[in-house]
Amino acid sequence: GDALPLQRFPPSIKQPVPASCAAACQPHKLPARPLLRPAKVCQAGDAYTREKFKPQPTRNLEKEKRRLQNIFATGKDEVEDEVEQVLVRKKEEEIAEPNRFEELMNEIQERREFLAEMEALGQGRKYQGIVLTEISQKLHEMEIIDKERSEEMRKIMTKAFPVGNKSSLQD
Repeated sequence: GDALPLQRFPPSIKQPVPASCAAACQPHKLPARPLLRPAKVCQAGDAYTREKFKPQPTRNLEKEKRRLQNIFATGKDEVEDEVEQVLVRKKEEEIAEPNRFEELMNEIQERREFLAEMEALGQGRKYQGIVLTEISQKLHEMEIIDKERSEEMRKIMTKAFPVGNKSSLQD
């Protein structure tokens, strides 16, 4: 029940301990009461200084007022946003069409590759009817997209270059 001995070596072996190691090997004694810093030392540090105020960017109050007026008047949010959203949707639809055509081309290529893999594994007959049907559906959808594009191009061309009367051209 006693405390363990402070020495590292067994008591039978006694070796002289160097002076520098003797001070380091001695257990440290804790002071009877904790060391407190005086108030002047604490105040001299940064503990009592306040951070400087940094204002955040302010809201556009006029824009906010107009938005709230529109909400109270019409029950809806700003009309300007709706017009912008419609324009963005139209642009997305125009961009989506060529992407859809390319997607269809990629899907057809994937189905052809799948069918080739199945034929290599000896399962070609099992999947051939299904894959060829899917490819024909994709081709039909591509034809529809192509017709829509060509019709739009005709409309654009007739607006840009209107065809006059034949009689005026003959004169």
